[in-house]
Formats: sequence, C-alpha cells, structure tokens
Amino acid sequence: MTHVLDEAIALEQIGPDRFCGRTTEPYANMIGPYGGITAAVLQNSVIQHPDVLGEPIALTVNFAAAVKYGSFEITARPVRTNRSSQHWVMELSQDGQVAATATAVTAAHRDGWTETESQMPIVPEPHDVATGTRSTAEWLNRYEMRHIGRPGATVADPFYLDGESGESSHMALWTREVPPRPVDYASLTAFCDVYFPRVFVRHGKAVPISTVSMTAYFHATKDELNHHGDDYILGVVHGDAFRRGFYDHVGQLWSRNGTLLATTHQLVYYKA
Repeated sequence: MTHVLDEAIALEQIGPDRFCGRTTEPYANMIGPYGGITAAVLQNSVIQHPDVLGEPIALTVNFAAAVKYGSFEITARPVRTNRSSQHWVMELSQDGQVAATATAVTAAHRDGWTETESQMPIVPEPHDVATGTRSTAEWLNRYEMRHIGRPGATVADPFYLDGESGESSHMALWTREVPPRPVDYASLTAFCDVYFPRVFVRHGKAVPISTVSMTAYFHATKDELNHHGDDYILGVVHGDAFRRGFYDHVGQLWSRNGTLLATTHQLVYYKA
C-alpha cells in the first residue's frame, strides 16, 4: 500500500523540467496544505529529476502565497552543475500564478574529516513521553508527537496555552510518521516543519501566523537515513527573536543514536 506521504508528493513529468501534482486531504492545514508537505514536494521535484546529481544538502522555500487545494505545476531546473555540486531553481504555480519559489543544492558526498560540534540533548526515551492532544488540522494526524516541553512549563503539551508569555520558546519533541515510514530526504524535509509555532509557545496565545521562508540543511547521508529507518526523530527548536511582526524558528533534527540528520531555520509572519 502506498504511504500517504508518497501520495502527497507524487509528481508526473509533463515536459523538460516540468512536473504536475495535486494536493491531498491528509495534509490539509487550516488554510491550504501543510507547508512542510509543500516543501517536500518541491524537494521531490529535484530528487526525481532525470538530471539530478548527488544527494540533497540544502533547500530554501519561499512561500509567495497560500497554496490552494487542487492541482499544481512545478518547474525544476539545474542552473549550474559543478564537479561535486549542483544548484537548482524551482517554482510551484497554480492557475498561472506563482505560489512558492525555491532553491536547492545537491552534492556528491566525499569521505574525509568529519565532526559534529552540536550535541544531542539528554531527554527521556520516546515511549517515556506522553503523546500530545490534537488540533483540528488534519495534517497533525500524520505525525505521532511526544512533546518533552519547555523550561518552566506546567505541561509539556504545547496545545495547552495559558495566555501568559513565557521566558523561553525552547522545546524538544519526539516524532515519527503515522503510519511509520522509513525516513528519506523528502520526508525529512517535511519533518523540518512539524514543530509547533514558537510564537504560540513564547507568547502563550494562538495568533495568526504564516511561514514566509523555510530553509533546511541536510547533514545525513543516504546510508545514515537508511540506517535510521522509521524510528523517532528528536526535534529541538527555539526562536531567537520576535520583532515587528516576524520571528525566526531554529531547529535541529536528531536520530535516537545521536546522529544530526538536519538543521532548519524559518522566518514566520505573526500578528499579535
């Protein structure tokens, strides 16, 4: 049986550098589809392009407008191919108008000196953490979420908002897909956007938000992702600044064995 994520990111090539796809109900958000699945389908346009070189190492998606439910087209073209890296430009459009733009870099990994300076935090094991409540957004049912919480919080579940501004937006979360699916670069892209809006946590209230730009850097090789399988991913996230209607969101994604799989940074509009 085809996994719901694979159905959501499925693309058909309709010409040179051109693909078509369609949004799916399981990843519906409050307005349009979940942003992480839009980023994943843009990533997939590069992954399945016949001219792709190497593996994804960077992706930036700029959300120009809300993606509407229904069909869409993606153009994905390599604009420069070097000896070990390849640079891509993508556009997602509907009804002749651009809804999202993106750039990506793929590369052929080389063996050499390797070090990870960041350290995975010490946290409880996934099954020692309770699952959180659900909201009305359908895409949340695609992920099992076990929130570890933030410093000073009375409850770990971020869907409980007490209306009081806190001192930190830092939070850790164990998550995996429902049903479980082995992690690859497309699903890892979607995982980069799973985490609860930092402004909700810091401000203590649900306010209007919209992701403006999302960047992900992929540190894991394909072999490391194959080794990870469908196990939980630990997301450690925080916001650095909430100013003049925009805030940033910074995150690290770890495997249970301490491998840093990806890092992510977002800029999000908010009204509060």
